[in-house]
Amino acid sequence: MKEIKSFYVYTYGCQMNELDSAVMIGQLMKRGLVMVDNENLADLLIFNTCSVRDLAERKVMGKIGQLGRKTKRKQIIGVTGCMAMSKKETLFSKLPNISFVLGTNNINDLNAVLDDVLNEGGHVIHTDKDFGEDIDFLSAQREDKIKAYVSIIRGCDKRCTYCIVPYTRGKEVSRPPQDILDEVEYLVRCGYKEITLLGQNVNSYGKDRPEWNCLFHDLLYRLDKTGVKRIRFLTSHPVDIKIELIEAIRDLPSVCKFVHFPMQGGSDRILRKMHRIYTKEEYQEKVALLREIIPNVALGTDIIVGFPTETDEEFQETYDIFKKNDYSIAFIYTYSARKGTPAYRWEDDVPEQIKEVRLQKLLQLHNDQCIERHKKMLGETTKVLIERRNKNNFLKGRNDKWDKVVINGSDSLIGTIQDVKIHTFNHQTLIGSLI
Repeated sequence: MKEIKSFYVYTYGCQMNELDSAVMIGQLMKRGLVMVDNENLADLLIFNTCSVRDLAERKVMGKIGQLGRKTKRKQIIGVTGCMAMSKKETLFSKLPNISFVLGTNNINDLNAVLDDVLNEGGHVIHTDKDFGEDIDFLSAQREDKIKAYVSIIRGCDKRCTYCIVPYTRGKEVSRPPQDILDEVEYLVRCGYKEITLLGQNVNSYGKDRPEWNCLFHDLLYRLDKTGVKRIRFLTSHPVDIKIELIEAIRDLPSVCKFVHFPMQGGSDRILRKMHRIYTKEEYQEKVALLREIIPNVALGTDIIVGFPTETDEEFQETYDIFKKNDYSIAFIYTYSARKGTPAYRWEDDVPEQIKEVRLQKLLQLHNDQCIERHKKMLGETTKVLIERRNKNNFLKGRNDKWDKVVINGSDSLIGTIQDVKIHTFNHQTLIGSLI
């Protein structure tokens, strides 16, 4: 049996992948392995991958292919995450230097897979369709000691036509509420100040287990009593945002007044083609309700430009709604066809240069709106969780609306929530001083 003593983990993609990596790191440390900060010193390399966009996949394929051309010592290489689920056995033929493929529903099998690789060699694959609910999240080794991701629901049942996630993460599976409470209480005891509840659609929490009598807003009320200072959540599907959730965000002091609320497109025809199951009018009604009940709420969104058959007029509809809603945070992408999704069968007929023009128009609008919003914040006081020092040696943190803020101060402030008066800004970062 080959002996492995050290490992290195590459993490691509979303916050869920970051948490999965932390869980796997915890498992490997329990095994007695040492995590190193140099890939060349590791006996084991794990690539925790993303399939949402083609660029993410190409980065992984290129990096592993490059490793295969090295003449240095033999390393065990494994591919986990969404690429493992979308490509499965084909990864072995495309990347013959990898030893194992581990799916998103199998991260608890990591040690067993390593034993098989070490004892038998060859190619080992575990990619179950259904999610096992026995993940030991308490053993996760998180690099950040102030903020933590907490998984509450995995998978997605919405099946948007462009999205690979339902095929790589599977159907929605809620995590038992007591397990979530136990983890958050443990994190509070460990000194964590902020948790972010994760799910492809957190608003669906508990719907698959009606016997629990605990939907997402019920979970928030229970978590608010744990003593955690801040609660965030990602991501929300517009259809599932109900008034009970909005009222919970308003009423619970620990819940940040920020809702990531992906619009994706502003044309009803494109929304139907995306299978978003709401109209732009219904989306705007939810925005209006959020702002009526929580007047100071900040909104985030995701936008795809250049979806197949999108016309200039339909893009303009997206632009107009984007402008009206004045999002605090926006993740804007050009459409990327993903093999295995319904949209992959359609002609990707919007030229790349037109996609890029539309992308830049929305990015410029978002930048302009951020500048105007930050101008209005000059002289205001905001509560900031101080997280760490940045590369310029300023203390860096965020307020509850997810605005980035930097200040001068001592390291003793790290991990505390401080009142900060804003006096200027640089791009999308607010600059202030302690009150």
